[in-house]
Amino acid sequence: MGIQSVITGQAAGQSNFDFSETVAPRARGRGATSNPASRYSTERRSFVDDGWYQAPWRTDDTDEALQADERRVKTELLVDSSRTIIARNKSPDVPFDRSINPYKGCEHGCTYCFARPTHAFLDMSPGLDFETRIFHKPNAAALLADELHKPGYHCDVIAMGTNTDPYQPVERDTGITRAILEVLRDHNHPVSIVTKSDLVLRDLDILGPMAARGQAKVMLSITTLDRDLARSMEPRAATPAKRLKAIRHLTDAGVPSGVLAAPMIPGLNDTELEDILEASAKAGAIYANYIMLRLPLEVKEIFFDWLQKTYPNRARKVMNLLRQSRNGRLNDSRFGSRMRGNGLFAELLGRRFERAATRLDFNRHVWQPDIGAFNAPAREGDQLRLL
Repeated sequence: MGIQSVITGQAAGQSNFDFSETVAPRARGRGATSNPASRYSTERRSFVDDGWYQAPWRTDDTDEALQADERRVKTELLVDSSRTIIARNKSPDVPFDRSINPYKGCEHGCTYCFARPTHAFLDMSPGLDFETRIFHKPNAAALLADELHKPGYHCDVIAMGTNTDPYQPVERDTGITRAILEVLRDHNHPVSIVTKSDLVLRDLDILGPMAARGQAKVMLSITTLDRDLARSMEPRAATPAKRLKAIRHLTDAGVPSGVLAAPMIPGLNDTELEDILEASAKAGAIYANYIMLRLPLEVKEIFFDWLQKTYPNRARKVMNLLRQSRNGRLNDSRFGSRMRGNGLFAELLGRRFERAATRLDFNRHVWQPDIGAFNAPAREGDQLRLL
């Protein structure tokens, strides 16, 4: 490509990426515009143009299609060898205490994704690595059956899509999310799903009957109705129109569905809040919620880099409004404020949501999952022990 990566020493835990030194082109079809070293890395990367790189608009020496292909970063699927599948939490900010994430990393490539820093635990970059080096659990369904079988397991709703999307593009080939749903269905275990993908409709044959038993609920995350903004900010997620159609098909199939307007980004998409809620209500959504943008750890650099390159005239306004809503910072991880923010802008956004949700008749009915019908998976030899 003609772009050389220069690596120098850097103390772990320090800021390890300087956007002013980045000259590498944006990878085609990806959200992050860079691949900064993680906060745990002892190395620092910067890019230097050695004169050989042909910019996309130059076709004197290289065919334009070939140049575009050179900028395409392929997805690498890696095996996650974790021995457990259910993650537990005690957060008062979320309505569940357990979740399943079949994948680490997410191919949707959302520039604002709060889960990006988790790739640092794998000694990988929260930038392009997060959306191109995806870890999956091929034995997820078997691990789930084992955990459900453990003595003392208490049934409650398992949430999916809380960290990375269970219906990201690689799911079309792996089928891991579907296999997990089959286990939950077979043992009458309730599940709630959040996704940005209409691939969820593939599993209507499972979710429909589960919903009829009060054991399935689906929320579609819709950040914007602007197709161009969505393509840039969430490059491999379904288009907003497809997400709305997914709500309609889920509703028609009897699956209680809703919309998660998230994240709301001050000065960029917050003006769309009411429009997103109205479009979702017309599609059949009966639940609605929203979340204010927060930029933990490396995400602040990745998002700001994208924002500067894509919407340079709005960048300063967006970041200033976000700081006003996060006690002068870009992230506030405290329980009670991390989801909604605080300050005048956050309060006004909350009032707008409540007014629109009331007008559109959202959240009138509380989903009551049936946990009493759960039956633990049987293991080979269980019947013999009864004799």
